[in-house]
Amino acid sequence: MSQKKIFIKDIKEKDHVASPFLVARKDPGISKAGKPYLALKLKDSTGEIEARVWDDVDALGGRFKKNDIVSVKGYAVSYQGGLQMNVSSIDVVPEGQYSITDMLPSSGKDNEAMAKRLDEIIEGIKDAHIQGLLKSIFEDRDVRSRFLIAPAAKGMHHPYLGGLLEHVLSICGLAELVAGHYGGAVNKDLLVAGAILHDIGKIYELSYEKAFDYTDEGRLLGHITIGIELVDRNIRRISGFPRGLEVLIKHMLLSHHGHLEFGSPKRPKTMEAIILYYLDDLDAKVSSVKALVEEESAESWTPYQKLFERFIYRGQMAKDKKEASEGAVGEPSLRLFK
Repeated sequence: MSQKKIFIKDIKEKDHVASPFLVARKDPGISKAGKPYLALKLKDSTGEIEARVWDDVDALGGRFKKNDIVSVKGYAVSYQGGLQMNVSSIDVVPEGQYSITDMLPSSGKDNEAMAKRLDEIIEGIKDAHIQGLLKSIFEDRDVRSRFLIAPAAKGMHHPYLGGLLEHVLSICGLAELVAGHYGGAVNKDLLVAGAILHDIGKIYELSYEKAFDYTDEGRLLGHITIGIELVDRNIRRISGFPRGLEVLIKHMLLSHHGHLEFGSPKRPKTMEAIILYYLDDLDAKVSSVKALVEEESAESWTPYQKLFERFIYRGQMAKDKKEASEGAVGEPSLRLFK
């Protein structure tokens, strides 16, 4: 096992670094003096750092490719207001000789506790057919192992290991509240089933063994189609599964993006499907805003966010950071969040 000796967040100027990293970018370049070099972006679970290979470019560059996990030796220098690593040695780390959780961001929540909560939710479903379907799906070791570690997306929301499970549990919690609020108007078991299954196709749509990316199957079919196929296979194994219930479950998966232009082949047309769409959208957007607000920044406002078509206010915390860094003392800032 190639031990992770230092994380990117802990690297300081003039540090000698020897540790494994993920190669997120690899581009050839030519210096002003006409000398070839390699421009790299190295990542681990705590962040990323620019790196350069200046010497033995052909020899070292031929040893690895983008998305490889590599063992790097280098020296950290200050460059244009940030840090850059000058790499002197780099070699691929064989599979099984590194921990992927060291290389990719992970959910801050305990994975075992989240898995236990998922099982409790499934056990709490009263409809025998729905519970039987969910148990059939998650008794598959490959499905379960992938579901527990998969990200919810490549970059939009919950883009980290365990993100899919975290997202699903969040929606399940919202579903419980909404079903309780509206009472008998909502089939809680059906809504919870939709919350658990709506993104299950992402376990095969996304690759997350090294960098986050799309699989060939994911690009060609997409997670909605993959999810429908997975649900259909398991329904066929359950004798007497009601056709009407099958249609309702599949409709939630097909329509959970809400709009045709957002990738759903159907718009939501049942109470549970409509609720699922709004809860999914809410949880994804709250997660995205939360990540923006919690970024390490002293700026009160984020850069312009194309997804939301606006700037996002970070609140008092960012203003306090900025004033502390500048040694400023002023009037209390506007508080938008209590």
